[in-house]
Amino acid sequence: MNSQGLNLLAEKLRANVLYRKYARLPALAQRLVLVSSLAFLTTVLLVVVYFFVDPIIAIGTFASILAGLATGFGALPALLFKNVSNRTLYLMLGGAAGVMLAATAFSLIVPGIDAGNELWPGFGVYVVAAGVLIGAVFLVLADNWLPYERFLGESGEAFASLRKIWLFIAAIVIHNLPEGMAVGVSFGSGDWHNGVVLAIAVGLQNVPEGLAVAMPLVALGYRRQQAVLIATLTGLIEPVGAVLGVAAVTMFMPLLPIGMAFAAGAMLFVISDDIIPETQSQGKARYATFALMFGFIIMMILDNLLTS
Repeated sequence: MNSQGLNLLAEKLRANVLYRKYARLPALAQRLVLVSSLAFLTTVLLVVVYFFVDPIIAIGTFASILAGLATGFGALPALLFKNVSNRTLYLMLGGAAGVMLAATAFSLIVPGIDAGNELWPGFGVYVVAAGVLIGAVFLVLADNWLPYERFLGESGEAFASLRKIWLFIAAIVIHNLPEGMAVGVSFGSGDWHNGVVLAIAVGLQNVPEGLAVAMPLVALGYRRQQAVLIATLTGLIEPVGAVLGVAAVTMFMPLLPIGMAFAAGAMLFVISDDIIPETQSQGKARYATFALMFGFIIMMILDNLLTS
């Protein structure tokens, strides 16, 4: 469609009676109408998928949407504060790393080995080992394709430039895709317990991620609501990954252990290459280390309660 056609379509839209009513609403009411409309359409789509396609796909997608929206929840302090101390951010990141480590081990690697042994007796652990490496290599290639500066520079000042912020946001979007795939693959295995555990883990990890995106944008002069919206959008790539993951393993079950291992490798890479180094970027931060351990323990207990 050329620009003339787009202009004609825009003119028809502006002439529509419903659009004119919408345009006359206050800005807050417009946002509420838009959000409620998106929520309604998403609900209808999930209901259709649940009853006419596959309940697992619908549940996995819904869980990944909630996990993705946790990024926006983590960004909410940006509405009240202009900055957050590094100590607070590192505590949150450390706890998130522990949560993700436990979820990766107990909800991806262990079930992946079991599924692999069912398909290829005695070789499940080797299949998972190969898949973990493939997941890590995938993110290395993604980082090489889109190199970015870490969000805390050598001077300790967060996000020294706007370019760094947007490169970091792009990197988060790339890393969120395999996290969504991990949730989808877990639900696709037919064991909703692992899917729920992993969705909770990813959601908890997304909270400090949303804070890390929104606060620097506010500090650079972005409107607070705009910063929260941008942070929320970075998490909403996860439902896309979830749909891809759950659809792949439900249609082709031999992909299940490989998919679980791939997602585990990607998550381990993010934890060890991004999150943990950031918590220790200004020297030894024991409080962040203990936050990681507590996060691991809490997720381990939660996993045991949900699967027992």
